[in-house]
Amino acid sequence: MLGILNKVFDFNKKELKRLTKLAEQVDSLAAEMEKLSEFELRAKTKQFQARYQNGETLDDLLVEAFAVVREGAKRVLGLYPYPVQLMGGVSLHEGNISEMKTGEGKTLTATMPVYLNALSGKGVHVITVNEYLASRDASEMGQLYQYLGLSVGLNLNGLSKEDKQAAYAADITYGTNNEFGFDYLRDNMVLYNEQKVQRPLNFAVIDEVDSILIDEARTPLIISGNAQKSTKAYIQANAFVRTLVGETDYTYDEKTKSVQLTELGITKAERSFGIENLFDIRHVALNHHIGQALKAHVSMHLDVDYVVQDGEIVIVDQFTGRLMKGRRYSDGLHQAIEAKEGLEVQNESMTLATITFQNYFRMYEKLSGMTGTAKTEEEEFRNIYNMNVISIPTNLPILRDDRPDLIYASMDGKFRAVVEDIAERHQNGQPVLVGTVAIETSEIISKYLSKKGIRHNVLNAKNHEREAEIIAFAGERGAVTIATNMAGRGTDIKLAEGVKELGGLAVIGTERHESRRIDNQLRGRSGRQGDPGITQFYLSMEDELMRRFGSDNMKSMMTRLGMDDTQPIQSKMVSRAVESAQKRVEGNNFDARKQLLQYDDVLRQQREIIYSQRNEVLESDNLREIVEHMIQSSIRRNALVHTADGVSDDLEQKNLQAILDFAAGNLLHEGDLVLDDIRGKDAEEMVNIIFAKVKKNYDEKEENMGSEQMREFEKVIVLRSVDSKWIDHIDAMDQLRQGIHLRAYGQIDPLREYQHEGYAMFETMIASIEEDVAKYIMKAEIQNNLQRQEVAKGQAVNPKEDGEKKKKQPVVRQLDVGRNAPCVCGSGKKYKNCCGK
Repeated sequence: MLGILNKVFDFNKKELKRLTKLAEQVDSLAAEMEKLSEFELRAKTKQFQARYQNGETLDDLLVEAFAVVREGAKRVLGLYPYPVQLMGGVSLHEGNISEMKTGEGKTLTATMPVYLNALSGKGVHVITVNEYLASRDASEMGQLYQYLGLSVGLNLNGLSKEDKQAAYAADITYGTNNEFGFDYLRDNMVLYNEQKVQRPLNFAVIDEVDSILIDEARTPLIISGNAQKSTKAYIQANAFVRTLVGETDYTYDEKTKSVQLTELGITKAERSFGIENLFDIRHVALNHHIGQALKAHVSMHLDVDYVVQDGEIVIVDQFTGRLMKGRRYSDGLHQAIEAKEGLEVQNESMTLATITFQNYFRMYEKLSGMTGTAKTEEEEFRNIYNMNVISIPTNLPILRDDRPDLIYASMDGKFRAVVEDIAERHQNGQPVLVGTVAIETSEIISKYLSKKGIRHNVLNAKNHEREAEIIAFAGERGAVTIATNMAGRGTDIKLAEGVKELGGLAVIGTERHESRRIDNQLRGRSGRQGDPGITQFYLSMEDELMRRFGSDNMKSMMTRLGMDDTQPIQSKMVSRAVESAQKRVEGNNFDARKQLLQYDDVLRQQREIIYSQRNEVLESDNLREIVEHMIQSSIRRNALVHTADGVSDDLEQKNLQAILDFAAGNLLHEGDLVLDDIRGKDAEEMVNIIFAKVKKNYDEKEENMGSEQMREFEKVIVLRSVDSKWIDHIDAMDQLRQGIHLRAYGQIDPLREYQHEGYAMFETMIASIEEDVAKYIMKAEIQNNLQRQEVAKGQAVNPKEDGEKKKKQPVVRQLDVGRNAPCVCGSGKKYKNCCGK
């Protein structure tokens, strides 16, 4: 163990030695830069850009560029980066995490690597935890970048598409992690390439990196909305399908389980729904519902493919015969079966696009971050994000007094001691910051203080601007501020005059957080830039962390020794036990995040394939080749299924008829293909024969419509098919994820099963897209007013919204709430029948 620790510290030592040399090189240019006129200093940017275009690397430019920014900061902001800030800047440029204590000037440190990387013209994103900090930094540091000739954009929630495009086109773009993630998802739902706002993801500097990449790593960003498919449509389609007669109105192919309407069936549908042409592009959804209702009635059998249990459809595994709870058929088939069995038809998926922060940020070409507390999570940063944590020394020695924990028998005794301590310090004029783990605790302390008549501020996270303002005044004489441990990140507590003499800021922790990092953040609010300060944690045997890790023995020992609630124990052994409990919790949380990432990686790979294909569709001027490939693939799949058996005459006749029905129902006009055309041919020959006829019809259709309209028609069909199938697939994968852990009971590795089944489902979806595109390209009729349409209206669901605003948003389905679990709102209903609707 000691060997590993030595290696870690040796690595940090070695890195600091190297960074110190680079900082000295930058410092050696200080006098030279000081002599430059305004014009000469600002002209440096254009010179650097030209050198970069001529083949020099950013590393080649680093020393000079940092020296230019340093001099620029002195002239514009009146700030001059210290050598330790130069070191932190180099570490950020190299794609690492700079761990810098509170008050060491992280915002200024970031200006140097941001400027350097912006010289490439590929864009730099500076990411903060809230919009207040993004606006503040863009405005303050923006002066420096603009002085040096670079453009700055601010990406806020609610901006128009044009404003967002302008913000992303800037050399440097400020914004929040949520907004960058949502923009990525929205960009992959647009119908025209010009509607995109983001450029390729190049370099990001994340402020408070541990908060975003660790604490929020498991938070899914979700574009939620109404998939414009009502349950009524399934009921109507079901009622119509009940009137149809087999072989007359439809044909059924047992091998592919596909059901096709005959010409007679199509006519019946048009008459029944009062429309002229079932294959008009306006009736794509109706056509789909009828197709799924047919499949539900003809190919899906009760007690064979599925069972009805507690008013729900439960799928039966065809290979093992086991019930697969939590799984749902995709593409609306599950709803069609519910309608068939007379059950309540559940709403279709509300999730149109989703990604976790882990996967979004791993897409950047280069990622870096800064925080005051990252070392405890170094393993996770290295394993998951490939970033090293470099601990940058402080500019001045830390004078803060971190006192050992005081442990009380009961919570009430602890709170009384905390309030006494606050009252005493308040009387002396020393400012106090009280850190609590939960909002409830802050309210308890607040009540105690109010009874004693001590004026104080209570902080919550509802108003970031007010939060920053309160934190900024928390260093005044006699100020008492109660805050959750995370509050006020990104804002320095500056000490008022005369406060240093009183001992600086006193930080009082009312409980240990399950993560050491959050405790360290709280400690770090005090003792900035060589200021004095004191930190003291108060614990009780009834605290959640203590209870979780067996404080009963300690509590009974205190009682036996006759210690009452006024006598704390101050024991290094207990403090060590607390720290080891925290390490265990951190380890568990890391494992949970790692496991989630393994599951999420399955969807990530699929998402990347779909999004890259979608981009290809948007960017391409002519999709005919892609569409023809899809049609050919669809024909080949069908032909191979029907030529895999033996060659008895009856069987061959049946197989050939099925191929004929498939071609007539999906690709060709009635009578275009006859049995004699394909009799005696092998699968590949059949594919070529059918495809040749399809191409002839394709050419005719293009001639009638005109090439320009045909190209747009192809895009409309492909985008609609990809988007609707992908939305259904996201839902199906989510259902699979919810129920997969049950496989562990059958001695099966759930992750491997999820990967295997997820891959099979993805393959099925791709086949389904190809068949849809083939069918609608060849069969659909269109009007002159051809327009691309969104499959669904989406709305970004912010996982961190709270208060009244949250109530108006669609409910976010968290990753760990099963459809059949009791609803999180406490209604007593199942989740799917309540907030999961």
